[in-house]
Amino acid sequence: MKLQRMNRRALALGALAVSGALALTACGSDETGGNSNGGGSSNAAAPSNVKCDDASGQVLADGSSAQKNAVDAWVKQFSAACKVEINYKAGGSGAGVTAFTQGQVPWAGSDSALKPEEVAASKKICKGGQGIDLPMVGGPIAVGYNVPGVDNLVLDAATIAKIFDSKITNWNDPAIAKLNPDAKLPNLKIQAFHRSDESGTTDNFTKYLIATAKKDFPYEGGKAWQAKGGQSAPQSSGVAAQVKQTAGAIGYFELSYAKDGIKTVAIDTGAGKPVEASVDNATKAIADAKVVGTGKDLALELNYTTKAEGAYPMVLVTYEIVCDKGNKADTLPAVKAFLRYAASEDGQKILAENDYAPMPDEIIAKVRTTVESLS
Repeated sequence: MKLQRMNRRALALGALAVSGALALTACGSDETGGNSNGGGSSNAAAPSNVKCDDASGQVLADGSSAQKNAVDAWVKQFSAACKVEINYKAGGSGAGVTAFTQGQVPWAGSDSALKPEEVAASKKICKGGQGIDLPMVGGPIAVGYNVPGVDNLVLDAATIAKIFDSKITNWNDPAIAKLNPDAKLPNLKIQAFHRSDESGTTDNFTKYLIATAKKDFPYEGGKAWQAKGGQSAPQSSGVAAQVKQTAGAIGYFELSYAKDGIKTVAIDTGAGKPVEASVDNATKAIADAKVVGTGKDLALELNYTTKAEGAYPMVLVTYEIVCDKGNKADTLPAVKAFLRYAASEDGQKILAENDYAPMPDEIIAKVRTTVESLS
């Protein structure tokens, strides 16, 4: 796209030139792989300190739909500064990891760290190296609901587990009523929606239930849904759409998808008061995470059982998965420049503006160092 002709006075103002580029630039991808105008609500000017290096051309990536809105916002800003087209197909974490280990994309997004067998598979693609996990996007997994007449809803881990395992099937169930004594709960069937595709969101959601309510959620967990009953929909956007349009519905998705009037559950963690799903509350929980990856891998271990005041425990971290060594020469400059921007102060600031949680300072500092070492 071409910038509109500006007069000499406007050209003398660099900030205006940057703003014009941002207003006219719109690159990205929707969940079907088509072009998109980029998501998010950021109105910030395109950053002037982006290092494009020799980045150019087009980069195809795939993976987590959880971070799609974050990637869209990054792409909008990054492409205003660098002549690179980033096409991110948010097909889900499972699809992204598969595409990466098969050499179809130079980087992928996943809400779960690589498994040992996936690292082994990546060594065939990363010549002389392997796939590594770079934590870049955080945020709460919101439990959205559509119950007519109920504007505030509190649930605990055991009740959430029973709802999604078809053990609690009606909204006026005594267990729900006990947690919500002031709510007028209707005699309405619960319609629980889960992901139909392999999803890191599912993996993290079930990790929370297993860690906090194992007796009521007796499953191994993972990217594929295992519990009984319920209905399914593809990607986070699909689950959110079903919740919005179905009376009695409940589902799980990232907070950035809880739009257009979708209400979210506050969780009774055992702290002084129930905790709302918010960026700040998620950051408090992520700050308690530990780096458990080795070498340049920065996989995290989250504390799902925290009872700290204001810490929302149902969180996920999306990793950008890339080769530490052996990246393809034709895409390395663009991938490195994009990840550098995503990990930058500007890139992380955009997350909070779009209902995601920035990585804690100590973690993102390690990510920045690792990005610079990619080869």
